[in-house]
Amino acid sequence: MAIALPNTQHDFEKRVGALRAQVDERLDQWLPPAPPQDAIGNAMRDGTLAPGKRIRPLLLLLTLQDLQGGEASDAGLDLACALEMVHAASLFLDDMPCMDNAELRRGRPTIHLQFGEDVAVLGSVALLSQAFSIAASPADIPASVRNQLVRLLAQATGAQGLVRGQFHDLREGQRARPLEAIAHTNRLKTCPLFTAAVEFAALLADASASCTRHLNGFATELGLAFQLLDDLADGLSPQQIGKDAGKDVGKSTVVALLGPEAARQHVEEHLARAEQHLIDAGIGGGQLAQLLEYFCARPHWAGPGKA
Repeated sequence: MAIALPNTQHDFEKRVGALRAQVDERLDQWLPPAPPQDAIGNAMRDGTLAPGKRIRPLLLLLTLQDLQGGEASDAGLDLACALEMVHAASLFLDDMPCMDNAELRRGRPTIHLQFGEDVAVLGSVALLSQAFSIAASPADIPASVRNQLVRLLAQATGAQGLVRGQFHDLREGQRARPLEAIAHTNRLKTCPLFTAAVEFAALLADASASCTRHLNGFATELGLAFQLLDDLADGLSPQQIGKDAGKDVGKSTVVALLGPEAARQHVEEHLARAEQHLIDAGIGGGQLAQLLEYFCARPHWAGPGKA
């Protein structure tokens, strides 16, 4: 796919940076104040506000810009925060000794190492609760739409979404699997919050069924590319990626099955299909398309360390 001109990339970087700053400011407002003695509150704030790429909030906000134009709305920013809280909560649990047993996340010690396993679990539950409260609360959105937002978030988070993906990764990732099985796990593990982000935006913008379907396809392809880049980055140093390296040793990943070059080719194919979905949705020249350009020009940006 074509690569954006440098000045266009620079303008987009500034726009993305401004959106990240808005999301971080709103996250700070939504998270509970945390005096030193409040371990759960401090864990929630530390894990959620740690420097990250905020790709899920960005997907929601950039989709809204493509569909509606204008600046980020209060409802859009609030829902972006809900998505980031769910993501942070999943990282608290993913990193625990009973799962990935990680020690580093976003360049910092993992939450269970900082605060204890009990606080990591309770902080994760608290973040999930807060996220669902946010999704149910925008006063300027009709109740029927709020109900759909909560349903979408529940589907993305639950037994057919992130939970199922993590279970597959833990229980099946240690044995040889065909490519289709690996892709199925990747789709469950990474794509649900990507698709929730664009579906949130489609609901807020009252997008057509066809547009929503193509946005969902775009987000799925982007999520699969993102997961492959995560796998490719596993061989880098912790300083480069901001989290533990070598966690995929012995796991059945696309990189292990096909090799790095073939995995990179799959990334390109996913991104090309994502681009086509945007064209079919009628927003091929918009903000999400620029996100893909940015993604291609800077593959490290989509790496796992500060996701």
